[in-house]
Parts: sequence; structure tokens; C-alpha cells
Amino acid sequence: MTALEVRGLAKAFSRPAVQGLDLAIAPGEFYGLLGPNGAGKTTTLRMVVGLLAPDAGSVRIFGIDALADPIAAKRLVAWLPDEPLIYDKLTPLEFLEFVAGLWGVPAAVAGPRAEELLHRLDLWDHRAERCEGFSRGMKQKAALAGALIHDPRLLILDEPLTGLDAAIAREVKAILVERVRAGGTVILTTHILEVAERLVDRIGVIQHGRLLAEGTLTELRERVGRADSTLEEVFLDLVAAPAGAADPQREPA
Repeated sequence: MTALEVRGLAKAFSRPAVQGLDLAIAPGEFYGLLGPNGAGKTTTLRMVVGLLAPDAGSVRIFGIDALADPIAAKRLVAWLPDEPLIYDKLTPLEFLEFVAGLWGVPAAVAGPRAEELLHRLDLWDHRAERCEGFSRGMKQKAALAGALIHDPRLLILDEPLTGLDAAIAREVKAILVERVRAGGTVILTTHILEVAERLVDRIGVIQHGRLLAEGTLTELRERVGRADSTLEEVFLDLVAAPAGAADPQREPA
């Protein structure tokens, strides 16, 4: 069983945003979804988590048809968008209690988990302050804690390190790696390619809503013929290649 299986996913606005996208991500995998601005990454993830209806295609999360049974699928997923979404009038502790209640997490479990998350994300000393006075980085940390409070099997993050200082960014990366080592699945988008190079197991590169290439960094290096290149160099080669050239096995669009 896959953690996430996407088949033929498509969405158009004034122009096609995602075009016949196929993805299969295994349980316990740290997957990086990379692409230039406007490539379709966020649109894809919003369809996966049920915030946007696809025009075509299917989404299965741990075997559950997310389009036919969205509530069951959403119970297994947490979504952290690039803009933190929290209730400004609540304190971080109140926010976590609220989110835990929405997911039906027992108070005896939610309390210790909230305390641990607030300590790790350096929010414990601010637990009684309203979030409305927080910086963007502090709001991002509170939103991440909210995403983790129900211990999701699949964690999807869109640019999660934006606005974080170096120390907290390092702690966030450590939390994500720990989740994967414990059997969780993480999908990450980021424009900080050095972060993706250090963290992820496998990479998917999309452009114009299509999958250009997918594999480990070693496999992507082999594909572009640059054995010792950084992920940044490989990525730039892939997105600069003529349509269809990045993957010789893929039929031209």
C-alpha cells in the first residue's frame, strides 16, 4: 500500500496548472516535490489534502479514496501551507487544545504532546500570549505544532522553513527526520534546494504541471549526466531541458 497515490491528476484555471500528474509515495518516505514558481506544486498539494477539487484524476491516501471519502482520508493527513493559518485571538496552548479537539485527540494525550511541541519549537515561554502579536516565524511554528498535534501518518508541508531563524529551522528539520524514522511519511516543497538535498529520500521535479523527472539524487544525477553535481545543478539542468528531454522514457506531451 502506498502512503499517497495520485493518478492522472489535472486542474486548470485560466490555463492548465496540473496536467495528468502521477505520483506514488511509499509509507516512511521523505519525498521532495520541487519545481519553479508556478510549476503546479501547491495546486497539486491542495488537491491532495482536499482543499481544491481536481478536474480529473484520483487521489488515494493509505488506500482510501480521498475524493470519495474525504473525511476518512483527512484524518490521516496534516497540511502546513506556506502562509500560516492560525486563530490570532488564541494563545499557542489554546490553539493546540482547539486543534486537538477537532481531531478527537483525548486531553490526556493532547496535553503532554502540546507541551512537548511548544518546548521543541521554542514557544513554551509564549504559551499564554495571543498569537496576534507574533512574528510570521512564530506563527509558522504554532501552525506546525497544530499540524503535528494529532500525530498524522502523512505530513505535507509547503515551504515550511519560511520565516524561521536558523536554530528553529534546524529543530524543524530534526522533527521531520524523526517522524520519517518512526515510520511516518513526509512530503515537502521548498525552494531551498540544499535543504531538500540533505533531507529527502526521493525527489519529484515538476514543471508546467507535469512530472519532469523522479528518483533519488543519484538517479537524477545519472539522468542529466552529472555524477558529482549538487541538487541545485541537477534541478537547473532538468527545468532548462526541452520538453520531453529530461526523461527519455516519457512520451512527449
